[in-house]
Amino acid sequence: QVQLVESGGGLVQPGGSLRLSCAWRGFTLDYYSIGWFRQAPGKEREGVSCISSSDGSISYADSVKGRFSISRDNAKNMVYLSMNNLKPEDTAVYYCAALTRVPGKPADYYCAGYVGGYWGQGTQVTVSS
Repeated sequence: QVQLVESGGGLVQPGGSLRLSCAWRGFTLDYYSIGWFRQAPGKEREGVSCISSSDGSISYADSVKGRFSISRDNAKNMVYLSMNNLKPEDTAVYYCAALTRVPGKPADYYCAGYVGGYWGQGTQVTVSS
């Protein structure tokens, strides 16, 4: 059974930090690119950061560059999103996704939402004083 489960969300003050975790099982990540997406109330889903399994590239949304960092541990079936200097506009539900590999495509292709795959249930991040 394919499953992705996010954790680590919560309430944090502006300027604070959180690390989101995503555990996967039921599939081989070699055939998927991995990414974090978010959706705020009343807004479209946005690709935050992705890792391409096609070329190894990593992408970040302009709004999080220099503050967020994505990483993965294949041995533990985990992917992480470290978030620093959080801002109120980072408030959203954050989703982990395993996206079907497309040969030759870089990370920003996956974060643009062109590819389907498997999704977690999401974890809420609220940045507020």
